[in-house]
Amino acid sequence: MHIRTAFPHETFREDVRIPLPDGTELYARIWRPYGTEPVPALLEYLPYRLSDWTAPRDAQRHPWYAGHGYASVRVDVRGHGNSEGLPTDEYSETELADGLAVIEWLAAQPWCTGNVGMFGISWGGFNSLQLAARAPEALKAIVTVCSADDRYDNDVHYMGGSVLAVDMHAWAATMLAFASRPPDPAHVGDVWRDRWLERLDAVDPLIHTWLAHQSRDAYWQHGSACEDYSAIKAAVLAVGGWHDPYRDTVLRLVEHLDSPVRGIIGPWSHQYPDRGLPPGPAIGFLQETLRWWDRWLKPDAERPSGQRDVMDEPLLRAWISQSHPPATVYPELPGRWVGDASWPSPRVTPTVYPLPGEQPRPVRSPQHTGVDAGRFFPFGNDADLPPDQREEDGRSVCFDLPELTEATEILGRPQVRLRLTSQARRGQVIARLCDVAPDGSSTLVTRGVLNLLARHGRDRAVEWEPGTTEDITFELNGIGHTFPPGHRIRLALSSAYWPWIWPHPEADGWTVDPAGSALELPVRGEGSDGPPIAFEPPEQAAPLGVEFPQAAEERPERRVVRDVAAGEWTLEVDPRYGGTRVYPDGLEFTEDALETYRITSDDPTSARTRSTWSVRLHRPDTGWDARIATVSEISADADAFHTRNEVVCHDGDEEVFRRTWERSIPRTAG
Repeated sequence: MHIRTAFPHETFREDVRIPLPDGTELYARIWRPYGTEPVPALLEYLPYRLSDWTAPRDAQRHPWYAGHGYASVRVDVRGHGNSEGLPTDEYSETELADGLAVIEWLAAQPWCTGNVGMFGISWGGFNSLQLAARAPEALKAIVTVCSADDRYDNDVHYMGGSVLAVDMHAWAATMLAFASRPPDPAHVGDVWRDRWLERLDAVDPLIHTWLAHQSRDAYWQHGSACEDYSAIKAAVLAVGGWHDPYRDTVLRLVEHLDSPVRGIIGPWSHQYPDRGLPPGPAIGFLQETLRWWDRWLKPDAERPSGQRDVMDEPLLRAWISQSHPPATVYPELPGRWVGDASWPSPRVTPTVYPLPGEQPRPVRSPQHTGVDAGRFFPFGNDADLPPDQREEDGRSVCFDLPELTEATEILGRPQVRLRLTSQARRGQVIARLCDVAPDGSSTLVTRGVLNLLARHGRDRAVEWEPGTTEDITFELNGIGHTFPPGHRIRLALSSAYWPWIWPHPEADGWTVDPAGSALELPVRGEGSDGPPIAFEPPEQAAPLGVEFPQAAEERPERRVVRDVAAGEWTLEVDPRYGGTRVYPDGLEFTEDALETYRITSDDPTSARTRSTWSVRLHRPDTGWDARIATVSEISADADAFHTRNEVVCHDGDEEVFRRTWERSIPRTAG
């Protein structure tokens, strides 16, 4: 990583409050060049607290953009951080209306040319797409990283029409802990406590809303850019990683957008691709995005000599990994960059592989199938990725294709067509595509899920007629991978996948007929890849200077505990948010989280989740000491999900808030 300290423009930073039409003020931090010449503005708009939680990340990129001639602006959404107002649901109409007002305000400032760009990863990438779909005149371009165009089927709530237990639970618990944090008196003054209590009175756990919408209804259609791609007029640079759950959005955007668009998919996890976190290799992401901003926000500026126009780049630049042994972390993956001028690419041929075997095979997986699934959101930690899949394969029914005599390269979304017979009205199908080496090791390549209730569409729940046979089809997540000679391609099918997928109450499974089933792979054929794809080395601005005087509690990132006599499996996950960090302004920030998932091998109604958070915000120089503790739990029986959430807050030694929510939500499609 090259740390840059000298830039073409000398810059300064200021904190401001942006007024909204209803009188609410949002807290913003702006880095911009000195001088009177107007510059374009870049907006990052998040609930994640710019004065503490994202401050280290913000320091890596906002000053860098400012040093290259932009006003780079970081804004906390209402009800979070030091912004006024009350917290709302994610991507609510209020949040988006506020975002439009912020864009309009930025464009009207005397230091702004009137051209605005928007960028972000995850939440900030989501609302960049969503606001681009509102087509505000000033918004000329966006860079959306690790985001989704489909809030129902490509977010943290549902997958293939099934409740995504691992992150439906974990993310709802995380946002409860975020929404319960106070404003910082160092930035808002003595009103901090009154505003905190107002926020706490307005908090409602988001899990209540998310579980109340178990099919793809109007709630999920709101904010899903896939509802109308033609609404987006801004130029879109879409960036993702093969180890990020949102990567399919990049493929859909380059296929469907009418506005100028380019896509990049690397080997990365859920991180900006310049951070150097596993798996690499990292790229000069800031330099790449600067080319995008210059092209669309400074259209009259002359490009540096020899620099290619971004629109001369292939429509999709994608990393294709070479085969690699299974591991939970890779500093760098072997592979290469390829470019395709159109998508779907004429070089990619859907190739059908019939499943071997003639006799129907029953699939009735133990409920703990999935404990080796890895983290839904890999962040570059040591235990994020799936380990060797041999144990998972043993809990599944596997179909191995013949040993390969030549390399088979795939790029895109595999698909399975299965002929199933079920005696149950409800069920789930999980398909994993694995690369099996000659020594028997099994590396997970990609996977997909289908809730059988959603087989006729995600917007409805249609029960299976017991004893009948149907043909079903669904896609797996996209991937770029090369299977080498001597290896085998394995399709592993299971009827359970805990804790990723919340199980239906029936555990009967189903039967698959290989004679009527097939695997379809997007095989990328031979031919020229065109000019070599290359990126500059990663570069960032100087780090913020955060210190870490106290390490987090030493415990495994992921620990699986098996109670043999009880048949119970427990997965404990430390998402690695923990420890104490001290900011340059004196703030001491401490947080810790632990997720626990339990299930009994033969009982799908035994599934339980629990998440605990503790947060402390402390300024020793002023005596400010705010503490938050939350507990979130979910269980289910045959008829309903049962949730329990608790928040306890302290100002010093004084308990200022305590509330417990208990809710039962009927199971419909979930």
